[in-house]
Amino acid sequence: MSKRLLLPFIFLSLSLSSFAINDSIPYTKIIVYTTADSSNLRLTPTDTLGFHFFGQPIESEPCIFIDPSKTFQTFVGIGGALTDASAEVYFKLPKATRKQLMQDYYDPQKGIGYTLGRTNINSCDFSSESYTYVKDNDTTLKTFSIAHDKKYRIPFIKDAIAAAGGHLTLFASPWSPPAWMKDNHDVLHGGKLLPSCYQSWADYYVHFVNAYTKEGIPIWGLTIQNEPMAIQQWESCIYTADEERNFIKFYLGKTLWNAGLDSIHLIAWDHNRDLMYQRAKDVLDDTASAKYVWGIGYHWYEHFNGGMIYDNVKRVAEAYPNTHLLFTEGCAESFDSSQLNSWKFGETYARSMIEDFNNGTVGFTDWNILLDEKGGPNHINNFCFAPVHANTKTGKLTYLCSYYYIGHFSKFIRPGAKRIISSSSRGQLLTTAFINTDGKIVVVVMNQSNQKFTYDLWMNGQAGLIVSLPHSIETLVVE
Repeated sequence: MSKRLLLPFIFLSLSLSSFAINDSIPYTKIIVYTTADSSNLRLTPTDTLGFHFFGQPIESEPCIFIDPSKTFQTFVGIGGALTDASAEVYFKLPKATRKQLMQDYYDPQKGIGYTLGRTNINSCDFSSESYTYVKDNDTTLKTFSIAHDKKYRIPFIKDAIAAAGGHLTLFASPWSPPAWMKDNHDVLHGGKLLPSCYQSWADYYVHFVNAYTKEGIPIWGLTIQNEPMAIQQWESCIYTADEERNFIKFYLGKTLWNAGLDSIHLIAWDHNRDLMYQRAKDVLDDTASAKYVWGIGYHWYEHFNGGMIYDNVKRVAEAYPNTHLLFTEGCAESFDSSQLNSWKFGETYARSMIEDFNNGTVGFTDWNILLDEKGGPNHINNFCFAPVHANTKTGKLTYLCSYYYIGHFSKFIRPGAKRIISSSSRGQLLTTAFINTDGKIVVVVMNQSNQKFTYDLWMNGQAGLIVSLPHSIETLVVE
């Protein structure tokens, strides 16, 4: 006998009368896709089921409640960074393997459908060497040239755009201005942009955008500075909140607009969640700088300071509801080849994505899409994990569980989707949900426990019974 038949008659009668008006919903089936630890399931279709009358849920039955009548932010996309390192590894692979990688990342049917990308302006830590696009002391930028990027990175990005169907939402970030523009005369180790070079540096962004556009690579957005509060041993540059605000207000914003680039999506901060609210407030409370700013970008590395501070994303969304929030970088650090099969990576990504989307984020950008068997190349030995690693000696690709976990979002939630309510009755089950422009609902549920669950996906008094395996992630497509 089912639990529902054990309910007192009076409670059941109330339940039936309360939900009779919701007997029908405009959805008839739920398609379930699963990735699970200790199994061969990887984005695998595992079930197709229908809805049945449910009525009032009870406490003893796990439920995921969805409400498509409540909509929130518009989804921009999910993707990863197209760095020098990824490009160099890519071109060490056989042509067939390169084609497979691009399909696996960017094809929405045969792969996981990435639609968003990030790339670097000048070199970053994940470059084989430090470089810039101009000669020393060229304040007029007459020597500006992206010849360096034409060897690997530009053809790499073009392959990604082609694999994505001809369009990729791409934003670019600088790690450091040229050394001669900085007070420490070094592209590494922090330092600050010299006030006398503010205009030349603002012009530099325009030159970059125009040069890439000429190569057939449109730039959708720019961040002001990668990690502007971190003095790194690699390329870095420091801005206080006031300095970043004033650079936007008096130089970069105006320069972009004067160059006819007012459609560029300008993204401030581009650093961790820990100082996110303070930086957003400083830029956005000043109307003269805020008018140029599309959004606030952020990373996840504040875990060094005690853990992921997801609520800071929500604080910015609450205070500045018209400003877009974009996750611009995250990765698993300290590469160790013995950990390539660790399940923790996928769960770290999914937990962040679920929490951040539920707090108002419109898009998610992973760090390098591809690295080699050592977690590089990287010119200062800051080796990291990527969702896919290549053995450059054998040409073999290794797909980490993070690739599949990210795919449970990117393959099914498409640009233009609206987030809807998705609420879990169990702390072990994390969830977020969106409704795509075609009307299909996408619900992502991660089981972060060692337990197998059955839960009901509940909508307006109708439900479908889902099985959730230990340490698994499921995407439920409701149509």
